[in-house]
Amino acid sequence: MSTPEKNKYASWAYAEEHSGQDSLLERARQLSADVGTKPISDGTAAALTTLAAACGARNIVGIGLGAGLAGAALMRGAAADAVLTGIDADVDSVGATRQLLRSIGVPSSRTRLISGKATEVLPRLTPRGYDLVFIDAEGEAAAEYVQHGLRLLHAGGTLILNDALDADRVPKPAVREASTQAMRHVEATLRDDDAVVTALLSTGTGLLVAVKR
Repeated sequence: MSTPEKNKYASWAYAEEHSGQDSLLERARQLSADVGTKPISDGTAAALTTLAAACGARNIVGIGLGAGLAGAALMRGAAADAVLTGIDADVDSVGATRQLLRSIGVPSSRTRLISGKATEVLPRLTPRGYDLVFIDAEGEAAAEYVQHGLRLLHAGGTLILNDALDADRVPKPAVREASTQAMRHVEATLRDDDAVVTALLSTGTGLLVAVKR
């Protein structure tokens, strides 16, 4: 007889493969290998596309680009005239993102990809001017980026934090690593904030989704 834990993993794995074969995912994996980053999971990409479509995103901020899969997934679901402002300190990540977006037909006029520190770029962006903010950052930086993200969102805007379970360490009380503690703090802060409504999804290594009231 299978155990509940095995059944749970089987369900998670099945959901991760829901979107099936996707040429975008294959291109993103290759670019990630070239850049030296780990791409978001297939299930996470599908969730981002769906969330962007659900909120009709037109103005998007992406913090932490990787090889561009998250940005491409968001733009797939966003409105036809959506603009992505992407920020990453790694010039290779910016270049890979530009290449991946071009490969799915997103013109450069709909992207603003910035090579620089998010802490220096975010304060210059327009408050309440964005529909969706996606954050893919180390746990220690996540809290600061979340506060910037909430400032940038208008009422009804959506904030998405990737790896919110910190590689599945957050649910394990014995794990006290700094990144894990930081993600626990971010989760608790958003959960207890009356200005947002939240959900923690187990997709990939966790997506914490907050909608600004």
